[in-house]
Amino acid sequence: MKSSSGKYYIGLDHLRAIAAFMVFSWHFIHAAIPFTYAPSFFPFSLINEGHTGVALFMTLSGYLFAKLLDGKKMKYFSFLWNRFFRLAPLLLFVLVVVGIRLYFQGQNISLYCRQILAGVIFPTLPNGGWSIVIEFHFYLILPVLLYLSRKSKYSLGIILCCAILVRLYLYHALGEIQSLAYWTIVGRIDQFLLGMIAFQMRTFFKGRHFLVLSGFIAFSIFYWSFDKSGGFYNNPSYPSNRLIWVYLPTLEGLIYALIIAWYDNSFVHSHGRVSRFVALIGTYSYSIYLLHFFFYRIILFLMIRYIMPVSNFYIAFCFSVLGFLMMVPIAALSYRFIESPFLKLRTKYLIEDQVESTIELQLESGADSVGA
Repeated sequence: MKSSSGKYYIGLDHLRAIAAFMVFSWHFIHAAIPFTYAPSFFPFSLINEGHTGVALFMTLSGYLFAKLLDGKKMKYFSFLWNRFFRLAPLLLFVLVVVGIRLYFQGQNISLYCRQILAGVIFPTLPNGGWSIVIEFHFYLILPVLLYLSRKSKYSLGIILCCAILVRLYLYHALGEIQSLAYWTIVGRIDQFLLGMIAFQMRTFFKGRHFLVLSGFIAFSIFYWSFDKSGGFYNNPSYPSNRLIWVYLPTLEGLIYALIIAWYDNSFVHSHGRVSRFVALIGTYSYSIYLLHFFFYRIILFLMIRYIMPVSNFYIAFCFSVLGFLMMVPIAALSYRFIESPFLKLRTKYLIEDQVESTIELQLESGADSVGA
């Protein structure tokens, strides 16, 4: 999120760090605590159902690209080139490591290769790679979304309404919509769109502290109710046949878009030690997101063996905080030796309409989706 003009949006890196923690804790906690458990204190349901961190990642992507491309033109194929070298190296590394592990486990490697090829369209890539595919699908339609948003301020809202109606139709046609709503752009498009809309309305959200607090509390209570009724896997089963999955992506995108626009525009963000450390986690969030699948069970095993057993959600949550911090140096090594070398291969793709003719965007702060 840093450009050659020196701009850096540290606040968005803070939010990216939170999204990475939510996803990490979702996997870490439920390696020890059954999915049927729901915490009594309602805000913790956003951690207990930490898969919603992916929605925060997706909404951040929509907001960030609307912010970066506001009033500018881009060289589209150069944009795709840059995004490939930002996201592909670590994803390919993960796919190779998973393939090697499957080989030594005696698994069918040809089947795995077919799974990877199918992953260009379908959510079949391991270690959260499926969400990178959704991000790529968003890149494919981004020029159209930008064009329409500049033609009419209502266009993105109309597309959002159409997406909801499409899911409603598919729900009645298929009998369930969770699979498409969570794992594909059929549901995630709402979050990209709401991120873009939030940037358009950023001045409205500036300083609206009571609105944001009220929205967050209401959303937390809603998610607590969702968690109590079975959550992701037990509502009543997976995939769920409940209507909630028609509108859940929209609700997630709505509250996260509100929080992002408010946080980005209402404060002068500190560059002190704590702020910079949290932002650094945001920088490494892509590595944390893809690599934590290799480590979280090992970390949990060591904590149980050398600290104490996990007897309830709150102990698991505290352990997840420690485990997340343990992932930071691992992610730092990944960023330094796997991600950073390929950033030099990116080219200029952004064209200013006013003073500068072309600037190079250096998105150094992790994948703009990601998420789970």
